[in-house]
Amino acid sequence: MDLKAHRFEFMRGNDRKGVIRLNKVTVLGAGSWGTALSIVLADNGHDVRLWAHRKEQADEINEKRYNQKYLNNIRIPENITAFHDMEKALNETEAVVFVVPTKAVREVAKKVKDCLKHQVTLIHAAKGIEPGTLKRVSEMLEEELPDHLYNDIVVLSGPSHAEEVSERQPTTVTVSSESLEEAEHAQDLFMNEHFRVYTNPDILGVEIGGALKNIIALGAGISDGLGYGDNAKAALITRGLAEIARLGTKMGANPLTFAGLTGVGDLIVTCTSQHSRNWRAGNMLGKGYTLDEVLDQMGMVVEGVRTTKAAHQMSEAFEVEMPITTGLYKVLFEDKKPKDVVDQLMTRGRRHEMEDLSSILGDRYSL
Repeated sequence: MDLKAHRFEFMRGNDRKGVIRLNKVTVLGAGSWGTALSIVLADNGHDVRLWAHRKEQADEINEKRYNQKYLNNIRIPENITAFHDMEKALNETEAVVFVVPTKAVREVAKKVKDCLKHQVTLIHAAKGIEPGTLKRVSEMLEEELPDHLYNDIVVLSGPSHAEEVSERQPTTVTVSSESLEEAEHAQDLFMNEHFRVYTNPDILGVEIGGALKNIIALGAGISDGLGYGDNAKAALITRGLAEIARLGTKMGANPLTFAGLTGVGDLIVTCTSQHSRNWRAGNMLGKGYTLDEVLDQMGMVVEGVRTTKAAHQMSEAFEVEMPITTGLYKVLFEDKKPKDVVDQLMTRGRRHEMEDLSSILGDRYSL
């Protein structure tokens, strides 16, 4: 396929046909997810600049066309150029996609502020909450980047393993923004025959669902590591979704968002697959490893650990009961044994499931 001449035509909205205009797009973060999204953009014919924190990584991508540490044996398309120099990566770009760990968002945003001289479409695909401030990624970007550099921030989230995306396996995600125009622009940038993109106006719900599902994935891994079966995991995912939705709706999110791709969809993929870093980390915890041992052996960021701390703080700040999150917080930061926490969860006082559901969906859904 001639990538420079490639156009992917599709039907959008009410039979409105969109044709992708080729863009210069900068992806910040050359980990597995940043590289996978770069491949999607490259398949659509865009001129992709992939910024890497380490020069050796950028050199490997440019010279060998591989990023072996993060996406083993996946060949990088020729229309992806890796940069270590931020200013060169941002030169004349039309869209910037943040795909860095949440703990690095502010630091990288400051570099962007110093180097970017014109307005761009601003997208982020990071999933996490900042402990202490309890800020979502879009809120961190708003604080660090001046308004004149972008219109509205777009969030890209959903059930998507980087390994499968890079192999062009069917994947569906959501983009969300306060601006429908900006969301549809991001939709056009990414959407192709392998990577389907929906829009959702509930940016708060999309970010909360994408971030907090990593906590439940840690729990699912712990459950498997302890040797529990499918019954336990099904209960964990279902009750975990209830926790996420309780907090999200208390904050003002649309409860229907949590029934969609960035809610139950993301929970399923993250809690049931060994591709998931958070599941793998939880699995090691369940088998008796300490948190330090887990993080050392993983060698990559496990977003759920940091997000558990933030979500525990949020449950207290918004006065929302989140027993699974609280239990995981005790395992991660108070050295409680996973088996003891599971026993405590199983012996909690009696509850009515419909009361929990009606508290999320509203009185008109109560039975």
